[in-house]
Amino acid sequence: MPKQSAVLDPVFKALADPTRRAVVERLTAGPAATTALADGFDLALPTFTQHLGVLERGGLVTSHKDGRIRTYHLVPAPIDRAAAWMLTQRTHWERRLDQLDHHLSRLKEQS
Repeated sequence: MPKQSAVLDPVFKALADPTRRAVVERLTAGPAATTALADGFDLALPTFTQHLGVLERGGLVTSHKDGRIRTYHLVPAPIDRAAAWMLTQRTHWERRLDQLDHHLSRLKEQS
């Protein structure tokens, strides 16, 4: 499981911050330049670009520079991997809770 953790940890770290989640949501509409992304936030540009760096290191976004303009693009694959992991966890715990519910119902019927 350590390999999966090494893949998912940067994704969850990147998504742990509300500013970064908002950037991911914005990028679902399409690529955007740094300044366009930063417009909706009350942050200094250097602070905002640090958030973009975390997203890029997490593999959630890529960027390219054309002249002085850096444009960011969403990379959905890491989010898909995180969603698949969460679905696996949910399925596991739903099954365990169903077993517990069944066991408690049997105990209730016996008393």
